[in-house]
Amino acid sequence: MYFLSELLALSIAWLLALFVACKYKTRNRETVAPKAPGALPFIGHLYLLSGDLPVCRILGLMTDKYGPIFQLQLGSHPALVVSSWEMVKDCFTAGNDKIFASRPSMALSKYLGYNGAIFALAPYGQYWRDIRKMVTVELLTNSRLEKLKHVRTSEVNCSIKDLYSNCSSNNNSEVNLSSWFENITFNIIIRMLVGKRFTGCFEAEMNFKESIKKVLYLGGIFVFSDAIPSIEWMDIGGYIKSMKQTNKEVDSVLDSWLKQHIEKRKDCDSNSSGSDQSDFFDVMLSTLPEETMESGYDRNAIIKATALILIMTASESTAETLIWALSMLINDTRSLKLAQDELDEHVGRNRWVEESDIKNLPYLQAIVKETLRLYPPGPLAGPREAIEDCYVGNYHIKKGTRLIVNLWKLQRDSRIWEDPNEFKPERWFLKEHSEFNFRGQNFEYIPFSSGRRMCPGLTFGSQVVHLTLAKLLHGFNISTTREEPIDLSEGLGIALPKAKPLQPFVSPRLAVELYQNL
Repeated sequence: MYFLSELLALSIAWLLALFVACKYKTRNRETVAPKAPGALPFIGHLYLLSGDLPVCRILGLMTDKYGPIFQLQLGSHPALVVSSWEMVKDCFTAGNDKIFASRPSMALSKYLGYNGAIFALAPYGQYWRDIRKMVTVELLTNSRLEKLKHVRTSEVNCSIKDLYSNCSSNNNSEVNLSSWFENITFNIIIRMLVGKRFTGCFEAEMNFKESIKKVLYLGGIFVFSDAIPSIEWMDIGGYIKSMKQTNKEVDSVLDSWLKQHIEKRKDCDSNSSGSDQSDFFDVMLSTLPEETMESGYDRNAIIKATALILIMTASESTAETLIWALSMLINDTRSLKLAQDELDEHVGRNRWVEESDIKNLPYLQAIVKETLRLYPPGPLAGPREAIEDCYVGNYHIKKGTRLIVNLWKLQRDSRIWEDPNEFKPERWFLKEHSEFNFRGQNFEYIPFSSGRRMCPGLTFGSQVVHLTLAKLLHGFNISTTREEPIDLSEGLGIALPKAKPLQPFVSPRLAVELYQNL
C-alpha cells in the first residue's frame, strides 16, 4: 500500500512537471514575434528585399500580410520589422530606447563612412555621444541656427533671383526644379560647413555633387554582406567596389577643404573659441584633439566623416522633401491655390515673404507636415540593433536582433489617417491631428524618428523647407507641362527620391522690381 501511494505521488509530480514544461514552451512560442514564411537556407528572406521597388514598400506589403510586427531572417541576422505606432512607442520609450540605440555593422559605414567614423552610423557609446553633442551644440541648436539665418536667407534669395532670370530669358520653357532645390540646400550646408558656395559652373563642383548622389544611392541599396559577412569577398552586385571608388571621389574634396582650413589657421594663428569661428570646419578643428581619440579615429577622419553625413542629410534629404511637396501641389491645383492665396492675404504682393512670416501661414505648415507624413526623409529610420534581450509588446526580442522601423508604412496607418495614401493638407486642421508635431513624441507621426537616435537636424530641415517653399510659391506660378499629372514614381536611395526630375512651367507672379532688389 505504501508503495502504491509513493508511486501515485511520483506520477502526479511527473504529470505536474510535464504540464508546467508544456505551458512554459507554449508561452515561449506565444511570446516570439510572428515569423514571415518563405525563409531560404543561408540567405533567409534576403531575396524578398531585392528589385526595383523601395524596401519600405516591400516591407509595407509584408505588413499587410503578417501584421504590424513580424520577424525576418536576413542572412545570419534576425530582424524585427515594426510598423504600428504602439509597437514603435514600445521600442523608443522607457528602457527599450537605450537597448535599441545602437547601429549594426554595415558596409556603408565601413567603406563610405571612414571605417565607422560617421557618428550617425556608429554603435551606441561614448564616441557617438561626443560627436552628436558637438554637432548639435555647435551647429544645430536654435541659437546657432538663428546666427546662421543670413546663410539660409541669402542662398534662397540668390536662387529665386536666378530662377527669375531663367524664366525671363526662356518664356514657356520647362525648369528643372529638382536641380534648383538641390542647389539651394547644397549651398546652404556647404556654406555652414566650410564657408563656400558652389556656382555649378565648374566640373569639379558637379562631380562632387554627383558623388554625393552616389553615396545616397548606395546607402539605400541592400548589401548582401551586411546580412552574411562571410560572403563579403564575393561583392555581389559590385556595391562594395562602388563604395570604395565613391569614397575616394568624396574624400579628395573633403580632404582639400580640411587642408585649406588647417593652413588658414596656421596663417592666422587663431586662438579664438570655436563659437566665434567662421564655419563648422573651424569649430571642429578647435574642438577635437589633434591626437587619436579613444575611439581609434584621428581628428581628420572625424571631421571628414561628420561633414559627409551632414551634407548627405541636410542637403539631399531636405531637397527631396521640397521636390515631393511641390510635385504633389502641382497635381493638386486646389491646394496650390490655397497656399498662394494664404501668402497673398498675410504677406501681400508688395514685399517678399520672410522667415518671420511662416508662423502666420498655417496652410503652408500643413503642406510641409503632410509631405513629411507621406515621404519621411528616412523611410526606414536607420537600422538599429538590440544590445541586450528585451520585450516589444509581449514579444521576446533577443540580443543582436536588428530593428527596422517602417516610418513610411507607420504614417499611412488607416486607423489614424483617413485616405492615408492621399495628399490632404487639410487633415492637419482636424482636432485629432492638429496637435501633432514632428518632435518625436506623437508616435503616430515621427518623420524624423524618435528617441536617442532621432535626427538632430530636424529644426534646420524644417526652416529650410518652409522658407524655400514659401518664397517659391509666393514668387512664381507653377504648373505641369502637359495634361498628365506629375509622375510620383519613387527611386531607390536613403531618402526615397523621386524617380524622375520635377520639370514644370514656371513664371513670375510679383512685380519686376521685387526680383531685381533681392
